[in-house]
This record gives sequence, C-alpha cells and structure tokens, in this order.
Amino acid sequence: MLTALPFLALMTNALIWGTIWWPFRQLQALGVHPVLGTALVYLILFCGLLLVKPAAAAIARRHPLLLLLAFTSGSTNVLFNWAATTGDVVRVVLLFYLMPAWSVLLAWYFLGEKPNKYSILRLVLAFSGVLIVMIPAGATWQSLTANLSLPDALAIVGGFTFAGTNVVLRSQYRVPGEARMLAMFFGGLVAAGAMSVLGIYLGRMPAIPDIAWGWPLMVLVVAVLIMLSNWTLQYGASRLAATTAAVVMLSEVVFASASNVLIEGTVLSGRLLLGGALVLSASLIAALESRLP
Repeated sequence: MLTALPFLALMTNALIWGTIWWPFRQLQALGVHPVLGTALVYLILFCGLLLVKPAAAAIARRHPLLLLLAFTSGSTNVLFNWAATTGDVVRVVLLFYLMPAWSVLLAWYFLGEKPNKYSILRLVLAFSGVLIVMIPAGATWQSLTANLSLPDALAIVGGFTFAGTNVVLRSQYRVPGEARMLAMFFGGLVAAGAMSVLGIYLGRMPAIPDIAWGWPLMVLVVAVLIMLSNWTLQYGASRLAATTAAVVMLSEVVFASASNVLIEGTVLSGRLLLGGALVLSASLIAALESRLP
C-alpha cells in the first residue's frame, strides 16, 4: 500500500486539474468570472501559506528569479482556468498540452539544451496534432486563424507559460519548496488580480457579486482542491522517477475528457481523437525520452 501512495497522489493531482473546470463553471454561474475566482483562490492560498510558513517570504526575497516563476506560473493558472471555464474542455486541455513542444524551444534558448531527434519528433507530433484539432475538415491552411477562438488562444499561451514555469523551476531547484510555492501563489494572485481589476474597469468582466453563502463557499472549496493538488504533486513527484511521474500526469487528459463527456455530454470527434493522440504521443515521448535509445 505504501508503494502505491505516490501513484495515488499523482493520480489525485491529475484528477483535480482534469476536473477543476467544473467548480470554476459553477462559480461563473454564480456571477464570479473565472479570472476573479482565480484571484480569490490564490489570495486564500498565499495568505494561508504565509501563516503556516512565515519564513518562506524571507527566503523568496533572496532569490530574484522567483519573480519570473511568479509571472509564468501565475499567467498559466489564469489562462488555463479562464480557457477551461469558457471553452471546450477537451480541446483546451489538448492545446494546453503543447507544453512539451514549447519546452524544447525554451530549454534550447534559455538553458542551452540543443534539441535531439526525439525533441524534434515531439515538436512535429505536437504541432501536427494541434493543426488537426483546430482546422476543420476541408478547410484551407488559412482557416487556422479564423477558427482560433479566445479559449483556444488562452490554452495555447497557457501551455507556453507552463513550459516556461517548468524551465524556471529546473533552474531554481535548489530553492526551498515553500519559497517556490509562495512565489507561484503570489503570481496567481497578482496576475489574476490585475486582470480582474482591468477587466472590471473596462467593463469586460462583471464586478464581484454581493456576498452570499454560495460563491464564497465554492471559492474556498476550489482553494482547498488546489492546495491538495500541490501537496499530492510534491508528495508523488518526490518519490517517483521523473519519467514515471510525467506519464502518470498525462491521465489529466483522460480525466478532463471523461468528466466533460459525463457531465456535459460532449461528443469526441474523430479529428479531436486523432489530434489528441498526436499531442499525447509528443508528451509521452517527452516523459520517456531518457529511456529511449
């Protein structure tokens, strides 16, 4: 049982992120925009972590690159939550999983890691899969921009910033975990908070609704879920090989697809399945690359 716990922890993390779209949609139904909801969730998480680990702030201040981590991770959370709440969940998750392809380019530029044959292969597979998903049958190549919705764009950019988050985390692996987590929570709070203020000011987002028991309770539930996802990720990832953890985390796509089909009755088209298979193949190659000849 003890040896199964890391797997169960990572599966729990994948389950939470694969289904987090539903509570955010409930928040939206209660009048709380997903970006504002994200800001409130990370306000709770940031303040809660400061109360539990007050020394984390002093540690974080000694590592200026954590500001970059705050920016990339904060942007990732806002963009993913916004996209998954307002768009087609399965499509959004697949576009978000372009992350392994973006990681090749970012690691090449920032870390000097030149792409090998497997890196190039996963680039081709990932972008081919996305083109199949986004361009309808019989359309021309020029249809790509025309068929790009706001949730699609949010998911693609969110996958890019997620890849950036992974690159920064790799460069800051010596920084204590609580300081990195505090930076990520701070980034989510600042990014979502700034976008909320700007959106409300410009009239593009609704203001915070009147206080009622429904939406504050849902915000608290989401905050607990995200904190649980962070704990399960740290527990599982620290006890399993990186390649094994990465493969287990791909189950997030399965959870997202299954929950969307069961809750909203979404029908998965052949093009979506084919494109998704290519994108997931790229992610699988990224996870197993160190074991390949």
